Amino acid sequence: MKILLLEDDNFICESIKSYFELDGNKVDFFNDGEELLDNAILTNYDIFLFDINTPKKNGFETLKAIRDDGISTPAIYLTAQSDIEHVKQGYALGCSDYVRKPFILDELELRINQILHKDLDSDNVKITESYSFNLCSMQLAFEGESIDLKQQEKDLLYILVKNIGNIVSPSIIKDYVWDEKDVCDNTLRTQIKKIRTKLKENFIVNIRNSGYKIEKNA
Repeated sequence: MKILLLEDDNFICESIKSYFELDGNKVDFFNDGEELLDNAILTNYDIFLFDINTPKKNGFETLKAIRDDGISTPAIYLTAQSDIEHVKQGYALGCSDYVRKPFILDELELRINQILHKDLDSDNVKITESYSFNLCSMQLAFEGESIDLKQQEKDLLYILVKNIGNIVSPSIIKDYVWDEKDVCDNTLRTQIKKIRTKLKENFIVNIRNSGYKIEKNA
């Protein structure tokens, strides 16, 4: 899971980062909304955790800009604000939940899991008549039988399946699979080739000069 955090309290940032990365998750954080919008590859994240009172652009303005770009990634507000008007404003902008400060990290994790996996059936994406991919377990299956994949292969399929029907650029794939490491296009092509050797039918389409995609199952 990749988490994008907007929070101007560095202690809270480091606490959330340490807690979630212990379980193999990835947390990127920014102290102000303007910096986040300028630098984060927003389509790479599974959930947004936004404070409301942040510099330059607050959490409301930041989420509005994201929703205006058509990005529907679930968002949770982390806030000490308790009045109903703030709650109404957040939900109107498209947030999924509020977590009041101070909060327990175990509770935050439960809230995230509830949002991301409230309907387990929706996590199982049918790619073709024979292949399916589970976004929760990151497991590829052929006619119900699991296929053995390495972690980078799972990550690569995850970002493609999550954006099924859309072209995903090499830069977005490389950032998601290899984080901030300097990876060349040949490494990406090699990883795609390794996945294809495990498939009985090739559902990963190379769109010349644009990226890769998985077509929606008719």
